Amino acid sequence: MKRSVIQCGLLVALAGPCCAAAPEPVRVNVTMVDYQFSPDHLTFDHAVHYRLHLENHGKETHEFTAPTFFGAAKLDNPGALNREHTEVVMQPGESKDIFLTPGAPGTYDLRCSDHDWAGMIGGITVR
Repeated sequence: MKRSVIQCGLLVALAGPCCAAAPEPVRVNVTMVDYQFSPDHLTFDHAVHYRLHLENHGKETHEFTAPTFFGAAKLDNPGALNREHTEVVMQPGESKDIFLTPGAPGTYDLRCSDHDWAGMIGGITVR
């Protein structure tokens, strides 16, 4: 009996670390208003899992357009992006979460494809 209890305890001790829940993704918030991103520059660490939380507080539809960044990232929910996986379209008052792990380190362009002419641009750095 004592041996069974010890074996059971050893099994539980060994199983614990392998079955632990994955850490929560790092949350990064971006607000869109007419005509800017806040913040307008984002920094991500390579190979870290993120929850990119987007909110449109503007009166117009805005896009979070970053085709090269999204193309290099591992996306957990690619259905939140457009069909080409190049941007997130946001209606006024809408919020969306994109779960991703950034790809290669570097700098990436960020813009609103409808309002870049008005200065709605930014950047993304992966380090």
